[in-house]
Amino acid sequence: MTIVDSHCHLDFPDFAPEVDQVVARAHAAGVGLMVTISTRVRRFEQILALVEAHDSVWGTVGTHPHNAHEELDVTLEELVRLSGHPKIAGIGEAGLDYHYEGDYAAQEASLRTHIAAARETKLPLVIHARAADERMIEVLEEETGKGAFPAVLHCFSSGAELARRGVALGLYVSFSGILTFKRSEELRAIAAEVPADRLLVETDAPYLAPEPFRGKRNEPAHTVRTAATLAKVRGWSEAEAARITTDNFFRLFNKVKRHSLVTPKGADAA
Repeated sequence: MTIVDSHCHLDFPDFAPEVDQVVARAHAAGVGLMVTISTRVRRFEQILALVEAHDSVWGTVGTHPHNAHEELDVTLEELVRLSGHPKIAGIGEAGLDYHYEGDYAAQEASLRTHIAAARETKLPLVIHARAADERMIEVLEEETGKGAFPAVLHCFSSGAELARRGVALGLYVSFSGILTFKRSEELRAIAAEVPADRLLVETDAPYLAPEPFRGKRNEPAHTVRTAATLAKVRGWSEAEAARITTDNFFRLFNKVKRHSLVTPKGADAA
């Protein structure tokens, strides 16, 4: 079975010398498709170069909350225009990160602009939420009141209430290698309760490598480790986890074409 890494950063310097090899290793491991996520609109050309060079790599356009104060000139119209590229499948990542000191007003303003872009384009918003559960719930519920928009809470490491309220708003929840960490019992309990049709898996590579690679550079091939842990948590076979999360991915990221999914020889597509 093949699976999807719904969130990685192939444009980061960590991968610069060997992107082709990283993509090939992902395919060999059974990861048939990757979404490389934008963190700076002003570096969007790097995302475009990757998605145009690799059939199985798709992208997004957006500004990470850590960079929001540097890109307050990014407009709704610009996000909508750039998302029109045939292989740009989502908006973001954007969100709120209160773990570090930062310009929280800029983060929220940027998040709301990205939400508007997701609402207008009907492309999923990739949401970064860290140590900001209460405010994130308030913003999401307020913005949904203006009109629904597709979205995913990526690299979920927040509390159960954000997951519950997000799902109630129609959002998906994506789990990374954190799910495999020994002290992630509470996160695994949340993953066990998220409705099956709202689950995704990802790496957030080059960060957060799953066990037994924790502390090393992460890469899309390791998505299979997180999916295996999710399967155990849910009482599924690994093939079921692959099929369910892959179907969920294509439902949410509905601009992505299934023929982009690379299937290893001798394997069946999820």
